[in-house]
Amino acid sequence: MSISFKDLNLSKKMLSSLQNLGYEKPTEIQEKSIPLIMENHNLLGQAQTGTGKTLAFGIPIVEKINPKDKDPQALILTPTRELALQVSEEIKKISRNRGIFTLAVYGGTSIDRQINFLKNKKNQIVVGTPGRVKDLIDRGVLRLDKIKIFVLDEADRMLDMGFIDDIRYIYSKLPEEKQILLFSATIPNSIMALAKEFLKDNFKIVKVKPEEVVVDKIKQYLFKVNEFSRFSKLKELLNKHSDKKAIIFTETKKNVDELYKLLKKNDFKVGAIHGDFSQRKREQVLKDFKENNINILIATDVASRGLDIKDVEIVYNYKLPNNVESYIHRIGRTGRAGKEGIAISFATNSEKQTVIKISKITKGKIKLIDFNINFSKNSKRKINFS
Repeated sequence: MSISFKDLNLSKKMLSSLQNLGYEKPTEIQEKSIPLIMENHNLLGQAQTGTGKTLAFGIPIVEKINPKDKDPQALILTPTRELALQVSEEIKKISRNRGIFTLAVYGGTSIDRQINFLKNKKNQIVVGTPGRVKDLIDRGVLRLDKIKIFVLDEADRMLDMGFIDDIRYIYSKLPEEKQILLFSATIPNSIMALAKEFLKDNFKIVKVKPEEVVVDKIKQYLFKVNEFSRFSKLKELLNKHSDKKAIIFTETKKNVDELYKLLKKNDFKVGAIHGDFSQRKREQVLKDFKENNINILIATDVASRGLDIKDVEIVYNYKLPNNVESYIHRIGRTGRAGKEGIAISFATNSEKQTVIKISKITKGKIKLIDFNINFSKNSKRKINFS
């Protein structure tokens, strides 16, 4: 039996905001997390972008904020600038007309404006990247003495990006009494160790497994290529699906730049993002993509992490990622909001072991095109060719 937001003991103001925004029922991660957070439990939550995890912690945070106190009461750390902006925008939507202000702080843009907002005390909720948050703390403009809730969003990616020292520094500046929420797409040993370091043994765990999130709604195909045929096969498929909105993932910034030039030369409506782009340029590219001025976006894993673009129809893995978790993150950009999606990957014979691992985690639901691998000898689960 499905429940509604009314069953989660939320305030009338929150229920009204959710109704006005068109949210009728909580997602699985929201249903599991919101009651625990409202009861002041520390939490380790496993959920991907697209599962509603932002509101899973955003709703109870807004409910717990004292609007009369203008100092920061909640601090949310995110791995990227784009995710900081998206999280802050989501929280702003559910906290309108409540005297609650949310501020996003991140690098790649002027720090002076962010300092002015902090000095003017319009910041009960602060969302930011670890580096910029640490900088603002060191400058003495971001006070943490009244922080009641500390959130690490996409904690696994923050560790991958080398933010652990900044996170530990920020954590050391927090008051002793606080609630801590960690959200991660996966829970490897490193994340469990971080949870135990920060939360000791006093925390609850909720999970929405990655394969349950994405596999059932996404048709997955893998094409056998070599380094010479990879681009021609991609070009062929892009022409075949020219009306589809697509994200192309590749491994490095150099790959992104090279592929962008090739596709632009072939008259595709394409944009690209990676970590070397200015914040203004990244935001413009994403705006063009969301508004359908371009229908193809090329990105690295790091640059794309946290992007919540709901109408992506196809994800292309131009080059397979080095690990299965990144594959799940990538294809999870499509097949959202109950819609079907398509994931198309390219691989060479040298990537055979990665293909086998992907087959296992997707429970054999990936269709191989012209791929001569005898999986029965290498994997307990055969790939489903039907």
